[in-house]
Amino acid sequence: MELDLAGAELKAVLNRLRRAQGQISGVIRMIEEGRDCEEVVTQLAAASRALDRAGFAIIATGLQRCLTDIEDGRRSGEDRDEMRSRLEKLFLSLA
Repeated sequence: MELDLAGAELKAVLNRLRRAQGQISGVIRMIEEGRDCEEVVTQLAAASRALDRAGFAIIATGLQRCLTDIEDGRRSGEDRDEMRSRLEKLFLSLA
């Protein structure tokens, strides 16, 4: 399954990943500075959510493409079942 994000989808995913990257850098800095455990964990949880949301956005794009292919008749029943299984595995990997 190819990753084919375009326009607003691509921008949204990249923004989430950049946000997570900044939050992870912040967590590293906080640990190096010996900051409060609660603050560190709160920031780490925010980074984790940003990564999860980026992953879900990518999976949603794949699901949308798969459904479009089915509607347009570009996928056979076997292909649909295989794609459904692959998307389900991806989704569950983030759950």
